[in-house]
Amino acid sequence: MTLSNESSEVRNEPARPDLSGKWSHVDACLNEWLVPADPVMTEVLANNARAALPPIDVAPNQGKLLHLLAKIQGARSILEIGTLGGYSTIWLARALPEDGKIVTLEYDPHHAETARQNLSQAGVSHLVDVRVGEALGSLEQLYAEGAGPFDLIFIDADKPNNPEYFKWALKLSRPGSLIIGDNVIRDGEVANPHSEDPRVQGVRTFLELIAAEPRVTATALQTVGSKGYDGFVLALVTA
Repeated sequence: MTLSNESSEVRNEPARPDLSGKWSHVDACLNEWLVPADPVMTEVLANNARAALPPIDVAPNQGKLLHLLAKIQGARSILEIGTLGGYSTIWLARALPEDGKIVTLEYDPHHAETARQNLSQAGVSHLVDVRVGEALGSLEQLYAEGAGPFDLIFIDADKPNNPEYFKWALKLSRPGSLIIGDNVIRDGEVANPHSEDPRVQGVRTFLELIAAEPRVTATALQTVGSKGYDGFVLALVTA
């Protein structure tokens, strides 16, 4: 399939209006209806801001989606690649049974310490193993320990390494495991093969690997909302 990279100006089409305000308003409505206000999660985001973490946490309705996917999956063991301040970690941990476990990997020690404080405040720290260091090394260590297979794997870290994260996710999964990759649309730049952004190229290779992998069946969805224009990929391990 050939993807056109022509701009609307080149095609003599009118420029599209900026809908980001409407997207954020609709997200607010959806959250008000379907994601009840949670003082703990509100404080977690405030803690992240006070700690000067980048404001790139998943939106509340996206966090609820992760929670529901983990519940639907009946997940007892989860691997998260990319912790940041632990906001998504808490959503996932709350889906686990009391004897469940989530291993979350974070490169930045300051981010990891903030996450540990947030996890404790949310009352889920007993379910979470926060590992600090370069994720590829942590994944190799997990594999050497015989960790897994994990029921759900959430990939939300540095995008240039997404292809390698996917390879490790396969090693640490089983038939029936669900692999989720976030931020795969990149404001539509994923369709641009000439992008010089290593994050875009990492995502493109990630999706190409998933498409070519016979052991998974997958789809990807575009999303719009308070976090802008992006999307995620879902891959079910079948063999």
